[in-house]
Parts: sequence; C-alpha cells; structure tokens
Amino acid sequence: MSTQIHSELDIELLKRTPSAFLGSCRFKLPEIHQDKEIYEKIFDILNKLEIDAFIYIGGNDSMDTIKKLSDYAILTGQSQKFLGVPKTIDNDLALTDHTPGFGSAAKYIGASTKEVIRDAQGLTYKKNMITIMEIMGRNAGWLTGATALAKTEDCDGPDLIYLPEVSFDIDKFLKKVKELLKKKSSIVIAVSEGIKLEDGRYVCELGSVGDYVDAFGHKQLQGTATYLANFLAAECGCKTRAVELSTLQRSASHMASRVDIDEAFMVGGAAVKAADEGDTGKMIVIDRVSDDPYMSATGIYDVHRIANEEKLVPREWMNREANYVTKDFVDYIKPLIQGDYQPIMVNGLPRHLVLKMKKK
Repeated sequence: MSTQIHSELDIELLKRTPSAFLGSCRFKLPEIHQDKEIYEKIFDILNKLEIDAFIYIGGNDSMDTIKKLSDYAILTGQSQKFLGVPKTIDNDLALTDHTPGFGSAAKYIGASTKEVIRDAQGLTYKKNMITIMEIMGRNAGWLTGATALAKTEDCDGPDLIYLPEVSFDIDKFLKKVKELLKKKSSIVIAVSEGIKLEDGRYVCELGSVGDYVDAFGHKQLQGTATYLANFLAAECGCKTRAVELSTLQRSASHMASRVDIDEAFMVGGAAVKAADEGDTGKMIVIDRVSDDPYMSATGIYDVHRIANEEKLVPREWMNREANYVTKDFVDYIKPLIQGDYQPIMVNGLPRHLVLKMKKK
C-alpha cells in the first residue's frame, strides 16, 4: 500500500490538517537480545518492500525505536538507513532547541488561556471563583508554562502556574490561593497533568483515576484539575471549576503556528537529505540561529544521545516559589508561535486532507 498527495492544494491542506496524517503506533520494541524474531520480521518486510530509508517521526519513544532498529541493522549487516524526525508537542527531546508541534500547541494554549480568563472574569460579579486549567505534560512543563503567553497588555495572564519539574506542595498551594482570594474575585491557575507530591504520587492519584498503563509503561494521567477544584471548593468555600484542554491542545489546527509548520517541513526535508547522504542512527534537530529576527537551521545528532533522555524546563526559568515562569521562558516560546495558516473553509468549516491508500 502507498499514500499519494496529488497536488499543491493537497500540500496546503496538509499544513492545515490536525493529527498525524500517516497514522501512528504505540508499540514498544523490546531490546534486541530479548526478542530477535520481531526484528527479523521487521527487516523481512523492509527488504520485501525494497525500503532503503526508514524515517520515523515522533518523540522520545520514537527515537528509542530508531536507536534499536539502526543498532540491529548494523549488527546484522542490513543496508537500510534509519533517521529520526522530531515531532512532539511535549518539547522534551534532548539536544534540539525545540520540537515541531510544540509551537502550535503553545499558541493554542496561550490563546485559550486568555479566553478562559476573560470568561471567568464575566462570571465573578460579587462572588469569588477559582478556575483550574489542566495542561498536558507528564514530566516536562513546557506546555503548561505556555499559559504565561496570555499575559499581555489586555490580559493579566494566569495567577499561578505549576510545572511537574518541582514537587507540588498542596499546603503552600492552598495558602497562596487564600492570599489571592483576598485581592481578587477571579483566580485562574494552570497546572501540568503530571504534577507530583514530594512522595512521588501524582496529584491526580489523590482523586479517583483509572489504572490504565500504555505499552511504554506510562500511567494515564487525568483528573488533576478536577481534584484540585474540589479540594479548593471545600477549603475556600467558593465556586470552582476544572478545565481540561485535553486533545484540543494537539489537534487545534486552526490555531497552528506558521513558524511551527514551516519548521516541520524543514526537518522532514533534512531527514530525506541525510538518508540520501548515507546517515543512519541519527535524529534531525532544530538549532536556533537568532532570536531577533528569529532564524533556525537544522542539525543532526547521534540518536543514542537523544533516545530516552528528557529535556525539562530549567529551574532558573521558574520563579523562586516555582508557581510561575520567568521572562526567559516566555522569550524562548514567543518566536515559535508567530504567524498562521488560515484554514481553507468549506461551508463554514475547515477542510482537511484525508489519507487515501492505493494498492501497488
């Protein structure tokens, strides 16, 4: 089976289509010594289809796959080239300045935070209300920090921001919220879904959550905002609400950043070039050339230096109390959210590119 893009219009639609156009998988390759049969099967298929270069798009787990496949190819004398292309809204891949997907997600989160704040302000006449926004981020708080983008000349931004890089102290949290309630009627707080207590428990585990664990051993995180909203309602005696941006953070293509989409094309092209030049076992990275004007270029690193390493938000990019991010954090993100690709509208709704399979 093969996919086909027929025209320039398809390319323009692709730029405006959410999710992974080629599909995705959540399969964890075992270590080579644990199950050689599965590697033999994979390479049998690659050889049968006469595939010379295997380019894998994704985050940490995907780069681990590239590492293992390239290692097996070298070990067994296979000729295929294996390249990784960064793509994760989590922005947690090592050695690259940032990852495609992050800029668009950050743009959506910043805009949505402004809208949530505006909505909350319209509901708090003569009464207090606390809004907890839950943002994706298991171990890295890049997306949650993006809520600080909402702090603009027409918006004060969120009141508190909590990232998973620093342990969450629920008593200090409550004290801070009570202090804020004395000063203002509407409080908006952003939290990463993965914030943990000092003992290692996720805050969402304090409420009722499921026990689902994916193929990579990641526990499903949900309910952090709901738990904290219920906790504050009981402790502060005021109206609270929980807002989970959930899937919308990664699928809101109408809010995509032009810089982000253009860089996605840039790293894809660089991967094809690298494979053609004989590189293997490596990942394309984005290097920031300058901030003003913003310019970037591609580089390439050994995937062994990247796979299974997480790039976390530096502690110095958070304030002393670790309940907000600094100007350096915001300055890092701002160039990545610039520009847009206006949706191609048909009958009032955006048109997307649909994957069509063609038999060989």
